[in-house]
Amino acid sequence: MKFPGKRKNKHYFPVTARDPLIPQNASVANFPTHVIGVDQTLVDIEARVDEDFLLKYGLVRGTSTIIDEETTEKIYAELKSTEAVTHEFAGGSIGNTLHNYSLLADNPSILLGVMSRNIKIGSYAYKYLCNTSSRVDLNWLQPVDGPVGRCFALISEDKERTFAINAGKMNELKPQSIPEVIFRDASALVLTAYLLRAGENSPIYHATNKAIEFAEKYNVPVVLTLGTRFIIEENPAMWQEFLAKHVTCLAMNEEEAYALTGISDPLAASEKSLEWVDLVLCTCGPNGLYMAGYTESEAKRLTKQPLLPGSIPEFNRYEFSRPMRKSDCVNPVKVYSHISPYMGGPEKIMNTNGAGDGALSALLHDMSANIFHRHLVPNSIKHRFPFLTYSSFSQVCKYANRVSFEVLAQHSPRLMRAMPEREDSLEEAYWER
Repeated sequence: MKFPGKRKNKHYFPVTARDPLIPQNASVANFPTHVIGVDQTLVDIEARVDEDFLLKYGLVRGTSTIIDEETTEKIYAELKSTEAVTHEFAGGSIGNTLHNYSLLADNPSILLGVMSRNIKIGSYAYKYLCNTSSRVDLNWLQPVDGPVGRCFALISEDKERTFAINAGKMNELKPQSIPEVIFRDASALVLTAYLLRAGENSPIYHATNKAIEFAEKYNVPVVLTLGTRFIIEENPAMWQEFLAKHVTCLAMNEEEAYALTGISDPLAASEKSLEWVDLVLCTCGPNGLYMAGYTESEAKRLTKQPLLPGSIPEFNRYEFSRPMRKSDCVNPVKVYSHISPYMGGPEKIMNTNGAGDGALSALLHDMSANIFHRHLVPNSIKHRFPFLTYSSFSQVCKYANRVSFEVLAQHSPRLMRAMPEREDSLEEAYWER
């Protein structure tokens, strides 16, 4: 039996052969599952600079500054002429997540956003396309006359990062460019808080709401990643209301969790977030990651691992359970799980940008696999209840943790390759414990 794509490794989904007792229906086996994402298409440009460079362009060290088109071109030209550019990658939180998902699952995803109508070799748009997996369907992108967004990450000698951002045409996505037909077989709709920060005067704000409307019409889970604490702390009450109204799964880090809930402890903040959403993925840097959600009392499963202390005593008691929407539970039970960084984290962290997107892509892969399996084997005991994922809270934590490790160990915020089928350093106990 195949899950989305050609994954054979039992580490991720422990099914390696077809069950001879299950009739093999080709039309069902080829059931088209995919993930949809809406994003501000942009390119990340990383460069080494000194203090004089920042002063020259009026950039405040350690902060983010919006710059105009003319300044953007001057900065890029100078960085190129002095060979200060170290890396150029396709960026955007959702673009990163979809790329990673398609690489992990070997399965299509659909990106909704804008793209320059006329693309020249070496241009920003060209670099974006070159650094995106061929399994990400870009055919639905809206053409625009002008550049996509650009984000300069300018690194000073003391490693401080200063950001200069030019939006280009990345906020010009129109509601008419959101096709209803792609939502009928979708596994999830993935969004970022950046899309709504653009405000009602921006086309992409209304396009995002149109995508949510279609997702809700076809009962597609809406997944939101918070992006940055600065957006959330401007109006946490508004975000809480939005989450409660539209969002199924919430992805965030500990800083964003604090901005949203006012609670510094990530476990307690995740529990608080369950007042608004059904499933929470919270990454905590060197402290690993947490998951929180609901399951039906009749379906809960006790962990075989040591019970963990925390702000919620023995919080991982039912981590072998599988997540459900609270509304689908007759007697909902809150479930929590935690895992420390895989192998203690990389020996050398090359890049922290994108680690959360990597973790989220693993969760999306598991959600997609669940829908695929439900259509392939509808009478399986695994679908006795309408679960959100194929695996338990505990297993999803381990998978997300492993993918996040891979991103931290490379320069690019996007996975450069899929997970290896066999790893000398990956002890069986990590997955089977």
